[in-house]
Amino acid sequence: MPKKKTALTIEERLQQALVPAEEQPYKVPENWVWVRLGAVCFFENGYAFKSDKFSSEKGIPVIRISNIKENNVDLDDCIKTLEENIDEKFIVHQGDLLIAMSGATTGKNGVYMSANIAYLNQRVGNIKVKNKELLIEKFRNFYIANMQNEILNTAYGGAQPNISSQKMSVMTFPLPPLSEQQRIVERIEELFAKLDEANERLQEVADSFAVRKAAILHKAFTGELTKQWRCENGVSDESWEEKKLGEVVLLLSGQDFPPAKYNSDGNGIPYITGASNFDNTHVLINRWTDEPSVIAQKNDVLLVCKGSGYGKTIIADFKEAHIARQIMALRVKEIIDNKLLLYYLRNKNRFIKEQGQGLIPGLSRKVILSLTINLPTLPEQHEIVRLIDDLLARERAAQQAAEQALASIDLMKKSILARAFRGELGTNKASEASALELLKQVLAEN
Repeated sequence: MPKKKTALTIEERLQQALVPAEEQPYKVPENWVWVRLGAVCFFENGYAFKSDKFSSEKGIPVIRISNIKENNVDLDDCIKTLEENIDEKFIVHQGDLLIAMSGATTGKNGVYMSANIAYLNQRVGNIKVKNKELLIEKFRNFYIANMQNEILNTAYGGAQPNISSQKMSVMTFPLPPLSEQQRIVERIEELFAKLDEANERLQEVADSFAVRKAAILHKAFTGELTKQWRCENGVSDESWEEKKLGEVVLLLSGQDFPPAKYNSDGNGIPYITGASNFDNTHVLINRWTDEPSVIAQKNDVLLVCKGSGYGKTIIADFKEAHIARQIMALRVKEIIDNKLLLYYLRNKNRFIKEQGQGLIPGLSRKVILSLTINLPTLPEQHEIVRLIDDLLARERAAQQAAEQALASIDLMKKSILARAFRGELGTNKASEASALELLKQVLAEN
């Protein structure tokens, strides 16, 4: 008969829990102690629920990897199960910390905040605190969030990484005294709250660029932007004239070539197709042909009239190029500034896109040529363009600064967490009893 295993002594259990000095990642305060994560937490893996018992309306929510979002668990799109007699260990309770154990988002984690129970699906792990007199749940949450990359580094499986509870259980964990854990949590929450407030304000700045841009363009084409200029230059408010675009531009519609007419050796004239990439500064052109065609010239205003870039506009920054059927080239006459036309079309973008017809919406020449524009004198047009350029440059600079600051907030949060688990937030009290003594006491009681 096999020998019956004898229970480990407290000293042996303590030895298993502690991390040897040579394996400790960095120095922590004297009254902290390095332990294995498995000494303070235990892990539950999820259950493979039967798909024929799933329901979108009735039953108990089943938490899948897709429900873990931004350090929280979101049940809005959660599937439910009607399956019965599920083991209690697969029940998720309020405050549990869940982690993706496999797949493209391995290591992402979130706290379950609902007061209602849910079930743990396969490939999702539950990191539970063993003893709340030894470890505070929020301290665990912040530590796991801080260690997400390190956890992912333990994964195996190549294209579909997997992490195991066994590997996680031997990870190192810096354990402070319980009261210090609470102070650290409070300090992190205080600092994060200030950063979140700043984040919200910066996000508003970044997100409102389109609104501010639209306001600038609206003022430009209602005359408000240059009202002072007209006053200073003795120009009447009645000097603006209503014109149809057909009166101020020559519109060139493109034509398609069969692929056999393309070449990629750089010979011939470039050809802009519907798949060309239009951004705010240039057009990507990657095909050439010698076929006769409608040719756009430098400084023409190009409008994508059909396809994926539908509604986009740009001023041609090349010498000449063939244009495909999905592109219109608007060549301005002497009475209108081409950049003013560009801004006008961008100001009318929503209206223009609403005029599209067909299964794949497309614009007709008639729609564009019949658009009306209130046209000031050429000197005022140049002033409008100058002001728009200047104001949009300032707005883009503000948007970019906000986006850079948003990125720095994420880095600041990571820095705060890194300092927190080194005891560098200024919260530690050296006079407090060591966490080692608390660990011994808990081991003796269990």
